[in-house]
Amino acid sequence: MKPSSQLSTTQALPPSGPLQKALGLHRVALRVFAFVTPALDLGIRILIGLVFVQSGLTKLASWSTTLALFHGEYSVPLLPPTLAAWMGTAAEVGFPVFLILGLGSRYAAFGLFIFNIVAVISYPDLSAVGLKDHQYWGLFLLVTLLHGPGKLSLDYLISHWLGHGNTRR
Repeated sequence: MKPSSQLSTTQALPPSGPLQKALGLHRVALRVFAFVTPALDLGIRILIGLVFVQSGLTKLASWSTTLALFHGEYSVPLLPPTLAAWMGTAAEVGFPVFLILGLGSRYAAFGLFIFNIVAVISYPDLSAVGLKDHQYWGLFLLVTLLHGPGKLSLDYLISHWLGHGNTRR
């Protein structure tokens, strides 16, 4: 007879015992997570992307107001107000497109994460609710930055097309 350390799980446990049932539920949960996770990744990217792109489009719609805000209300460190307005608006319009498409997603998430920090620093009159919103956005951006965009992204399709197989990009 084999020592117990060499027995397989199915040999060592009764076929319908509580541990076998728990292992079965665990396998089912993993399959559900594998199915749901790409949709959640895409949802996060779309949600955050829309928040930033709408803000950028608002700035573009009234450029004179945007310049006035950057010259009067916002105090972006190290940048002249007009340059800060151009760079901030470009970041809010450009990065979200890449984030939503899932193309260069981690770079886009990183750019928006830094932009989000600069926005909080630059606007001293930010309310508690506004600060909380920026914290949530930063957290969601970190999910994409650290976890990657998921399977429903151009990054994933390109990595498979190039033969990189199991990358999480």
